Amino acid sequence: MPKLTMTRRNALGGLLGAAFVSRLAAAPVKGPNIVFIFCDDLGFGDLGCYGSKIRTPNLDRMATEGIRFTNFSSADPVCSPSRAAVLTGRYPTKVGVPRVLFPTDPGGLDLDEVTIANMLKHQGYKTKCIGKWHLGRSDEYLPTSRGFDEYFGIPYSNDMTPRVLLRNTEVIEDPADLDTLTKRYTDQAKDFIRKSKGSPFFLYMPHTFPHIPLGASAQFRGKSAEGLYGDVIEELDWSVGEVLRAIKENGLDENTLIMFSSDNGPWYQGSPGKLRGRKNTTYEGGVREPFIARWPGRIPKGRVSNQLCSLLDVFPTVAALCGGKLPAKPLDGIDLWPLFSGQKQSMDREMLLYFNVWDLQCARWGDWKLHVARFNTAAYVPPPVGGVHNFALPHPELYNLAQDPDESYDVAPAHPEIVARMQAKIAAMLPGFPEPVQKAYAESKARPVDPATPVGAWPRPAPPK
Repeated sequence: MPKLTMTRRNALGGLLGAAFVSRLAAAPVKGPNIVFIFCDDLGFGDLGCYGSKIRTPNLDRMATEGIRFTNFSSADPVCSPSRAAVLTGRYPTKVGVPRVLFPTDPGGLDLDEVTIANMLKHQGYKTKCIGKWHLGRSDEYLPTSRGFDEYFGIPYSNDMTPRVLLRNTEVIEDPADLDTLTKRYTDQAKDFIRKSKGSPFFLYMPHTFPHIPLGASAQFRGKSAEGLYGDVIEELDWSVGEVLRAIKENGLDENTLIMFSSDNGPWYQGSPGKLRGRKNTTYEGGVREPFIARWPGRIPKGRVSNQLCSLLDVFPTVAALCGGKLPAKPLDGIDLWPLFSGQKQSMDREMLLYFNVWDLQCARWGDWKLHVARFNTAAYVPPPVGGVHNFALPHPELYNLAQDPDESYDVAPAHPEIVARMQAKIAAMLPGFPEPVQKAYAESKARPVDPATPVGAWPRPAPPK
């Protein structure tokens, strides 16, 4: 992966962001409680209601009591960018998080970006983040500086060192015990729900798992038929059940929207659900995610939607439901409430772009997906001689995902008008992205490719003259 230099944003940006939030003129509105449970590296096919043999009765029940989406896309095929998109409703390449962040990185999510927590806190909500943050390690980038009253969790991926567990900004365990982590996250969530029941609240619960290395408590270890990975998923499902139970026992069922999803496709274990690709690829297996939403009495039971939706849509949906003022910077997502509530069965939306770091690789418009560029190697293998580069495909590939969800049959030759229309839309959208995106795309198109490369093959650099 190309080296990326991150520029440290100083505390002034945070002050500017806070000042902007303070100017969002509106009296606090008592809206619904919002709970968003977010897994790490969970595959599209890892839940029972999405075809898995792993036992997930609580999530399956949540789906039957609400709505389940079958065409829900992440905003990026890796961790940090996806989380940035959830919290801001904007493409990660626009908010300073185009790649995975590491503990030694000085920066993080741009400090002048308004998060969901900033917006809801202004509305009078209590806010807490429990789990993996991964949007900057220094104090000014941690949840307690980004609109959350409290934080408990590992601030980045559990394969990074030092693997510290934080309470707010204080290290309370080093290294964090992975086997007890899901239970402790769950206890924290139940305690927050109980203490916050007199006020509207926002619980953001980005679990550490099933990111590798895996950990499970004695109650679940060795109990599934799918090895340790299955044990981890079953414990995560148990955790969801405990959160649902806490909401009900505290009399909050009819005023709480709970949503569940994951940041990107599975890594070395887990199922992409017969989709092509895995984590760190822009094939569907790397970006399509489970998404379930439940709100008794407000979301009709047992609905399944195949409409194209995105993690970018979480922010605008929550803002509309809670009466939150949208930030000055335009959002890239849409309000999904008409789909949640059954008011609409379909919605028009802007074409979605799929990036890997700064590099544009695909575009999605309805059922159509256009591949325009690709790296010259697969993910998680030694880089080729000369390094990893993004190459424009000599022949863009077009897939109809309604008929061909695993992207096996390129139909571009049969639909040149669709290809041309999507390419024109890409050209119209790119000026709205930061300069590194535009530069990277121009460089991808300028790299020489062997014209004999067959359609669908990895691009090969032209031989030196």
